[in-house]
Amino acid sequence: MLDEMERHLLKHDADVVTAPSGDRSLSYRNLVYGALLLLVGVGGLIAAVVASTGLGPVGIIIGVVAFLAMLGGAMLAFTPVRRTADSLAPEDAKPRAARPRDASFMDRMNDRWDRRQDEH
Repeated sequence: MLDEMERHLLKHDADVVTAPSGDRSLSYRNLVYGALLLLVGVGGLIAAVVASTGLGPVGIIIGVVAFLAMLGGAMLAFTPVRRTADSLAPEDAKPRAARPRDASFMDRMNDRWDRRQDEH
């Protein structure tokens, strides 16, 4: 039943077809750097407003550079990166046991807790 629904969605829904695949995800490092660059851009815009009252065209240049920094920070933060095969399956990681389809949510959470406890 689920396979049939998925085939129907892929045939008739353009959004599902253009959705990003599973090998792309947001990078935590890029999110942090992007957020910092965004904050620098906001600070630059504030500096541009202050500078425009006394320096004129210099404030406009600072404002444009600050806006570009904000735009670059947002793009860096929210652009998905392609995960490599190494990041998908590290060599030292234990292979996951196949979980049964009828496992309840609490059973899966208990299994995750046990795996975490075994790591420490």
